[in-house]
Amino acid sequence: MLVACEHCDALHTRVALKPDERATCLRCGGALYRDSLRAYRRLLPLVVTALILLLISNAYPIVAMDLKGSRMETTLWSAVQALYAGDMALVAIIVFATTILFPLAELLMMCYLLVPMAQRRKPPGFDRIVRGILQTRPWGMIEVFMIGVLVTVVKLSTIAQVLPGVALWSFGALVVVLAAILSFDPRELWHHLDAHGADGMPTCSPDPAS
Repeated sequence: MLVACEHCDALHTRVALKPDERATCLRCGGALYRDSLRAYRRLLPLVVTALILLLISNAYPIVAMDLKGSRMETTLWSAVQALYAGDMALVAIIVFATTILFPLAELLMMCYLLVPMAQRRKPPGFDRIVRGILQTRPWGMIEVFMIGVLVTVVKLSTIAQVLPGVALWSFGALVVVLAAILSFDPRELWHHLDAHGADGMPTCSPDPAS
């Protein structure tokens, strides 16, 4: 498999690395890739966990608020509906896309690739799905939403009793799991699908990383 340097566009033949090693470009010394075997092995369990947490986060209330004897509970979907009903359709669409649609789409595409790969099969449309993941990933902003929720909870706690809901805890766990998933470059799936590169290209220089 060929690897192109992002800094000088030099082509190299990918070589196997030991744990915690990285490959560097022979021309400019720029980093090419790191050993990703251990990250790949735990990727599918992380993706399945993230899907479960995302489902819980959207099915249960984020917070419950007691104000003068009246209790109100809010889910993510009800927040999107409230924004849409409050003449903030654009904001509602952005919240829905960045916290539900794009994260769900990325996780489903990852599952579509990883389940057949775990059975040593190449899923149909592999190229398009990898490109789809790369295009979708920047739009998932659950961590930004989580920060906004926490800020809102702190502000509301001064005027009412705010009780964290199940979804708030699942959102927190989801942010951690997604961070682990996002540390894996989807382009590395090419390497794990086919570990053999072409002949006649310079090999990469392994550089042990601490």
